[in-house]
Amino acid sequence: MTMDLVIEVDNEPGALALVAKAISDAGVNIAAATCLGPDDRPELHILVKHAEAARHALALTQLAVAREREVADVEVDDRPGVLADLAGKVAAAGINLDLVFGSDDLARLRAVLDG
Repeated sequence: MTMDLVIEVDNEPGALALVAKAISDAGVNIAAATCLGPDDRPELHILVKHAEAARHALALTQLAVAREREVADVEVDDRPGVLADLAGKVAAAGINLDLVFGSDDLARLRAVLDG
């Protein structure tokens, strides 16, 4: 299961490097990352399959996971139009995305993406 870990970080050079090093030192692969918010403490979203190990590694560096949730993990072909097709299926099912691919209705989202 893929988890979206949200970490509040200082908006300064090296913040992402610190998080990425802690997680990689724990042997956890980061599947994706994005940072949201222009404030002094933006939210860093890190997608990992081994959340427990990542949480532990972050705690050792005095970083904490503010919140987390399971997200849909989808492998797709690397070609134009794939995201448009998937997003169209999700929209047709009436599912609102709040993170690609995160939703408050994960079960339905997975069913649509797998179908």
